[in-house]
Amino acid sequence: MTTVSPTPETTPVAAALSSPEAGAGQTPPPSMRLRELAFGAACAAAVRAAARLGVADALGETPASAAELALSVDAEPAPLRRLLRALCCYGIFSETPDGEFVHSEMSRLLREDDPHSLRYIALWCTEPWTWEVWPRLDDAVRSGTSVFPETFGKGFFDYLHQDAGESAQIFNRAMTTSSVQSAQDVADLLDLTGVSSVVDIGGGQGHVLASLLEKHPAVHGTLLDLPGVVARADARLRDGGALSDRVRIVPGDCREDIPVEADLYIIKNILEWDDESTRRTLRNVVSAARSGARVVIIENLVDDTPSMRFTTAMDLLLLLNVGGAKHTRESLVSRMSEAGLRVGEIHPVNAYLHAFECRVP
Repeated sequence: MTTVSPTPETTPVAAALSSPEAGAGQTPPPSMRLRELAFGAACAAAVRAAARLGVADALGETPASAAELALSVDAEPAPLRRLLRALCCYGIFSETPDGEFVHSEMSRLLREDDPHSLRYIALWCTEPWTWEVWPRLDDAVRSGTSVFPETFGKGFFDYLHQDAGESAQIFNRAMTTSSVQSAQDVADLLDLTGVSSVVDIGGGQGHVLASLLEKHPAVHGTLLDLPGVVARADARLRDGGALSDRVRIVPGDCREDIPVEADLYIIKNILEWDDESTRRTLRNVVSAARSGARVVIIENLVDDTPSMRFTTAMDLLLLLNVGGAKHTRESLVSRMSEAGLRVGEIHPVNAYLHAFECRVP
């Protein structure tokens, strides 16, 4: 048999992509697809490694070899090339015919300076504790409850803040990234005609509220969240900030009380605790609001959405870490109706969020 050494045009990735078995648009057979899925941890680990090494930040606008990138990220060239080869299989980076690497649309999202960066979200989804709870998913499915306390000896948030400071910082940055990126989508979607006051319930640092107030100069707003959360509110909302004269910051727990009356109440991505907490929060909104007040509830759905793989994965992770759950359209409408809200139209916010328009009777 004659052997042929790879030329620049026949690098392993290029050869694989040009083979009949991996032709453009061809789907792997079920047996290979299942093998690939069972090795899904390798993909997640590769994304995490690239993010931690800063490979996307090191790669500029011109092609670079693995050796050149290795110098920039303090890594060994051969293992880095293996990492990049694996990532290229998923469309994260691309390899040129002469064996150098260039950005893809996804690899740019791992850059810290990209306006749509997912670097911290990628790190959060692959934090060390995740590798200990995912293998226990069958236990969580059997019991219907979180496996976190049994695995780590304490609740999820206690563990983060007491034992995993770096992971807590990643969590905060990931949540901030997600909130900032979706805030403008929410502001673009919502029509505030006739609204003079809005309250963001459980609104975190207030990115959605800030985006709405920037777009609607006549509107006043209130940010309600736990004391430790609102203490880190968006600088635009705090004393001296550009929007501070139109904002009230109220420390509190929406599951206990909502001491604010407004024309519009926004609840975004917080109704994923246990059912009782969700019901209490919605009842508190109805109790606090005047008749006819508008309530917009924004959530990820695990049905009727183009991002099912993403939202169902988040749903399972919620089961593992806090025993929570993402909603179906039906389950969310049911909770809102039980609380006494009149549910109206449902609008997609983006690929992974839906907004439910409601009124207080």
